[in-house]
Amino acid sequence: MKVGIYGGTFDPVHLGHLLVAQAAMEELALDRLFFVPAAQSPFKTENITAPAPMRLQLLRLALAGKSNYEIDEQEIRRGGASYAIETVRDFAKRFPGAELFYLIGADNISRLNEWKEAAALAELVEFAAVPRPGHIPADFPQPFHGTVLKGFPVEIASSQIRARIKAGLPVENLLPPAINEAIRNNGLYL
Repeated sequence: MKVGIYGGTFDPVHLGHLLVAQAAMEELALDRLFFVPAAQSPFKTENITAPAPMRLQLLRLALAGKSNYEIDEQEIRRGGASYAIETVRDFAKRFPGAELFYLIGADNISRLNEWKEAAALAELVEFAAVPRPGHIPADFPQPFHGTVLKGFPVEIASSQIRARIKAGLPVENLLPPAINEAIRNNGLYL
């Protein structure tokens, strides 16, 4: 069995996230892909602007009808900074013998040795790096191993979407329609 782990704040989830998921499913031949929303990223100093229950609701809307995609709430339940090693260890226990793949942006490859318990993490999971437009991915540092996906390189960032909403600019081409509607209906990111 091949299991993908896709961590992030998803604040908000957008079309770029969904394209990453599709590329991972296809290129890695994953059986299941888990979206794991972080309580707080240890590498992002800015505050998450939407509360966890709302980010979860948006993820549920975005993934509705997608049978191979699931949401895993463990990092939100743990609270505080979210560390990949804790999440990966949980998946290794739940799916013994499965190949585990952890999705990251290709721009994060060079920082993998800065991750908590990096050597242990490298033993448990293979990384799948998602390319960013105009960015040439670095080689995976030792002891990490992984692959760079072809994907659908698109430059969409949640921070960009939040800024556009705050400025009153349109975002409907960056988000699934249900997410755009939920953001409007709940007055998020204003």
